[in-house]
Amino acid sequence: MSRAARTRVRWNGEQVLGRARQGALRGLLLVAEHLLTESRKEVPIAEGTLERSGATSVDEANLVAGVTYGTPYAARVHENMSARHSPGRKAKCLEDSANSEAGAISELIAAQVRRALR
Repeated sequence: MSRAARTRVRWNGEQVLGRARQGALRGLLLVAEHLLTESRKEVPIAEGTLERSGATSVDEANLVAGVTYGTPYAARVHENMSARHSPGRKAKCLEDSANSEAGAISELIAAQVRRALR
């Protein structure tokens, strides 16, 4: 009679999930910075105050990143499609940048998760 082979499996699920989460957080930070950079290329400029007010944030608990422009008039400028702006500048600069960079955003996060799991 032959003896059955024995195999031992060690589950490191918590460690793997922790690393994946750290990679996702790093990816979110990079994505927010990338989106801020891209939207600043199209943000309407009068005096530059709106452009300079751009900021990023990452909510680590909920794995959410944000890009904001912090002037009292930022939302109004963003939504006013009838306003005239300097060439290359426009309303919806943040929304349009998020849409056009969707592929890059996904890849940045995925790359950081892959890197963390190595």
